[in-house]
Amino acid sequence: MDTDKSKIRLSGIVDRVVFRNAENSFTVIELSCGGELVTAVGSLPELSSGEEITLYGEWDSHNLFGRQFKASHFERKMPETAAQLLRYLSAGTIKGIGPKTALKIIEQFGDNSIKVLSEEPERLRQIKGISPEKARKISQEFNSQMVVRTVMISLESYGLKPHECIELYKTLGASAVAAVENNPYLLCSALSGFSFERADEIANKLPHRPDNKHRLRAGIEYILKHNLGNGHTCLPVDKVISSSAAFLDEAKDTIEIAIDDMLSDRLLYSDDINGRRFIFLPEMYMAERKSAERLISLMRFSPGSVGALREDIEFVENGCGISYNELQKQALETAALRGVMILTGGPGTGKTTTLKGIISLFNRRGLNIALAAPTGRAAKRMTEVTGMEAKTIHRLLEVEWGDGERPVFRRDLQNPIDADALIIDELSMIDTVLFANLLEAVPFGCRLILVGDSDQLPPVGAGNVLHDLIDSGLIPVIRLNQVFRQAEQSRIVTNAHRIIRGEMPEIKNDGDFFFLERKNAVFAARTVTELCTTRLPEAYGISPIDDLQVLCPSRNGLCGTENLNKSLQEQLNPADDKKKEIKAAGFIFREGDKVMQTKNNYDLEWTNGFGKGMGVFNGDLGVIKKIRPLEGILEINFDGKEVLYPAEKLGELELAYAITVHKSQGSEYDTVVLPIIDAASKLLYRNLLYTAVTRAKRLIVIVGLQSRLNDMVNNDRQNKRYSALRAFLESAI
Repeated sequence: MDTDKSKIRLSGIVDRVVFRNAENSFTVIELSCGGELVTAVGSLPELSSGEEITLYGEWDSHNLFGRQFKASHFERKMPETAAQLLRYLSAGTIKGIGPKTALKIIEQFGDNSIKVLSEEPERLRQIKGISPEKARKISQEFNSQMVVRTVMISLESYGLKPHECIELYKTLGASAVAAVENNPYLLCSALSGFSFERADEIANKLPHRPDNKHRLRAGIEYILKHNLGNGHTCLPVDKVISSSAAFLDEAKDTIEIAIDDMLSDRLLYSDDINGRRFIFLPEMYMAERKSAERLISLMRFSPGSVGALREDIEFVENGCGISYNELQKQALETAALRGVMILTGGPGTGKTTTLKGIISLFNRRGLNIALAAPTGRAAKRMTEVTGMEAKTIHRLLEVEWGDGERPVFRRDLQNPIDADALIIDELSMIDTVLFANLLEAVPFGCRLILVGDSDQLPPVGAGNVLHDLIDSGLIPVIRLNQVFRQAEQSRIVTNAHRIIRGEMPEIKNDGDFFFLERKNAVFAARTVTELCTTRLPEAYGISPIDDLQVLCPSRNGLCGTENLNKSLQEQLNPADDKKKEIKAAGFIFREGDKVMQTKNNYDLEWTNGFGKGMGVFNGDLGVIKKIRPLEGILEINFDGKEVLYPAEKLGELELAYAITVHKSQGSEYDTVVLPIIDAASKLLYRNLLYTAVTRAKRLIVIVGLQSRLNDMVNNDRQNKRYSALRAFLESAI
């Protein structure tokens, strides 16, 4: 046993596989190391008793199971001698071979046993009890396992992790090694989250340098994919060339030739928008192009009128006990008469009341109505305010899961949703790809009502759907702008409108809007912690877990999510001998912790009181109810959905006592605490402040410098998003 950089290396023979979770490959083994049995745990796929392996990791002391070795990765050694093969076969790894048969094989063939098993299975008939058919099956099983292990050993030598090797083998089979050696950059697309830098490292380890064409193409694709994370569905060709040239350290002419080749091979697409050439990844190009064409078609094949005359609206008003203003009446008429409509407006302007009126009008005419929103929390809120069941868009489209993380929707052009009217809330959160999939499932003749606040932040994913639709001028838009008297009593509402107009909010530190001046980040962070742990719970009787949410402009700094989560965890859910905990991804996750999913995971199954389903999505909040360390499982309640969460996926979880404002989109919280003091200036702008303020239902407390608040109100510059939906809509007419 010795050290390898920061990792401890532990070599031995697998004596026994104590436990294995087939879903996530979490395994507990007993490893024989120089006569001593050591307990080791980790993601150890396809590992069997009798194998000779080397583990890399660290020692750990478990509350229940004592000292054990936590393996981050491992290497295996193929059996080479008769003695090694005997251990391997005796473990029962090969169907049809037990300890007695293994011994007979070794006694009969000695060091030639491997050759007999793999190439000369007919010779196994020399052993009593092995028929020709059994000999054939034993050889097939042996060869199959040897291929897997050979592939894994070869790929691991290039730095791939065991689970990555298995995933690649499932995709490429026995040719996986040859494929990687020919083009290591295929790993960037074949394996989720595999970085270009790692592919570059592997290329440098290969005996023969791969064709530079592969590196150029992967690097250009990396630049475009990286910018998806910045919200861009496309980039001007000059920016792609300059960024790729700098990233790859290549001449611009070389990059330009590579882009032209990729365009010819349909690996990229291009289009001219307002006299400027833009480059797209295929998925983004198809999504925006098809969205534009589908929207135009839906408007051309508009459904017939439901008879939405003023007397119909009066009937709805009487039924709801409401008197609509002219814009709200116009919204009801437009919803009834047009195929597609956008309803937008800030808080307190009557969006919900108008939406309920549209639903009443459609119900009056016997239309089959479907409601949906992009997140579970947004769908739940939509259900509460309308009195009708609202689904997530994924559930509405009946998502299934293909290879990797790519969703496959059962509802599409050939199998559209069964609805006469579809109402989508929180449109500002919907990215380009999800919007395209949604539109494909809307049947002709179905009214499509799109609801959202255009002043909120754009979606986390790529695209700027709501703004592009409004800016095109081709889709009817009803913008509600009158704040109702009841809403005017809320300073959250009135200040939100002041902020979006570029005016400073009124700060009187009463009612539902408070500002606490703090001169530096140290005092601000301390105040945030005090507000969440004692001051607000004692003053308002709220739960710091269920009712209160800290929102931060940034992850970094003393008042960023990373630091505040550690501070709040220490105060709200401190370590306790009665609470199990687990370390992962830089966090300590403890029973009782508030957590957030940070990426879509379509493979996780959930159950609730009504049934079960699949998928936990980016931004979903939950609470860890129980940790089962031996099985590598956490029991997490995501807003009523119980999930058995595999420990190997903990990299997709974060503590969520504090989250970024971007992650809060589509959600509302009883109470919001918002520190604004030490985030990067590029994050401190008006729409972010507006979005944070409008997340609070009952109370908001802003902590920081008043000068910083003034800067945010005056900063109406957002980072530009390159997208093409508006241009494609205009060209599709």
